[in-house]
Amino acid sequence: MSMRGRILVVDDESGIRSSLKGILEDEGFGVVEAESGERGLELLDAGDSVDLVFLDIWLPGLDGLAVLARIREDRPDLPVVMISGHGTIETAVAAIKHGAFDFIEKPLSLDKVVLAAHKALEFSRLKQENMALRQSLGEAEVHLTGTSPAMNELREMISQVAPTDAWVLITGENGTGKEIAARLLHAESLRAPMPFVAVNCAAIPEELIESELFGHEKGAFTGADKAQVGKFELAHRGTLFLDEIGDMSLKTQAKILRILQEQRFEHVGGRKTISVDVRVLAATNKDLPAEIRAGTFREDLYYRLKVFPLTVPPLRERVGDIPLLINDFVDTLSRRGGCKRARFSPETLAVLATYPWPGNVRELKNFVERMLILAGGREVTPDRLPPDITSQATVPAAPASVDIAAPSSAQADADLLPDSFQAGPVDLKAARAEFEARFLTAKLAEFGGNVTKLAEAVGLDRSSLYRKLKGYGLQAE
Repeated sequence: MSMRGRILVVDDESGIRSSLKGILEDEGFGVVEAESGERGLELLDAGDSVDLVFLDIWLPGLDGLAVLARIREDRPDLPVVMISGHGTIETAVAAIKHGAFDFIEKPLSLDKVVLAAHKALEFSRLKQENMALRQSLGEAEVHLTGTSPAMNELREMISQVAPTDAWVLITGENGTGKEIAARLLHAESLRAPMPFVAVNCAAIPEELIESELFGHEKGAFTGADKAQVGKFELAHRGTLFLDEIGDMSLKTQAKILRILQEQRFEHVGGRKTISVDVRVLAATNKDLPAEIRAGTFREDLYYRLKVFPLTVPPLRERVGDIPLLINDFVDTLSRRGGCKRARFSPETLAVLATYPWPGNVRELKNFVERMLILAGGREVTPDRLPPDITSQATVPAAPASVDIAAPSSAQADADLLPDSFQAGPVDLKAARAEFEARFLTAKLAEFGGNVTKLAEAVGLDRSSLYRKLKGYGLQAE
């Protein structure tokens, strides 16, 4: 079926129906006819998928305005163009006020019919795209924060695959930013002007996921009192992001696989085959090869999705990015209102660098919001950190403080080093070890976790520096 659209013509005059059918089919539209308002509503109620209605105002029995009212009630997103005879302009204007998209006068002009059809369908398409785009908050500003080697490598891989139409399977723990990576893939692709539609497969009940993905007709199941467009259709010519794909049932996986291969499907309860052009991105926090071995994930679907694999690293493997992430969150939360800006001292940053962050970046963001609320604009020092953080953090802190509003500005070495060791160890070996630990903690933060740059700056080879960092319990890329 052509993706130009399917049009229902409701008119009691067979000549008008025949004329409209010929004009519209010549333009590539599919046409279904109804000789009365009652018959037109029957076709719609039966689940006949229609993209546009041409509706005569004067009809025997149920007139056009009554039919329009029923359509607006049952399918408010379905555009309706009224057909108006001479002397019925006031009625046509009333129809517009009651939800009709447009009206054309008899005798019908070929140009006016074609223009009205194209305008109505384009308006409907833009309306659907707008609905989809509303899900994409801040899409124009999407970016991956961090200068660690792992994040630089991830950004490079995204820049390489984004301009293609290759499907991407994004893996990573919960909270690492898999959806941000997906949005960046879309933003850097040729499909960027078109919709990015995200679906959380884990959040949709099993009995509703097919309706959510493929759409449904009115009456397709209990509670389906209106027709609904599915996510695949909304993502036409854009990107469909299937988040937590590993939580789909085997039954849904089988249906998804067929549709992914064919890019054709039917609404639940519908008969019309719909073709779409969709780029698919999928994400999961599960070990899909292990799920395949356990029999809970289809191997063929796995390899269909895994055209280009991407892995988003956990926060504990890129602790050098923590100051940059905190700065981003402080900016965002203070702009939003309700939170005052606060400074995080280097001692605090050193402690945070040793916490394992099981919830990853999402946990860090929630933590920053909590600390801004508690700090009330004051400096965040280690003594202000909650027990759930300090109980798992072991690195000693440096006393100097740094304004988190400008983490990229390097400070003089003297500001980053301790002023005295009055409360420190008494023997030289222990004092030197404490000095090295504090020095490397501060410098590691200064170089954004980049061990190569740090090694060059302090005059050590990379392997020796790695051993020292490991010995002091410091994590780096």
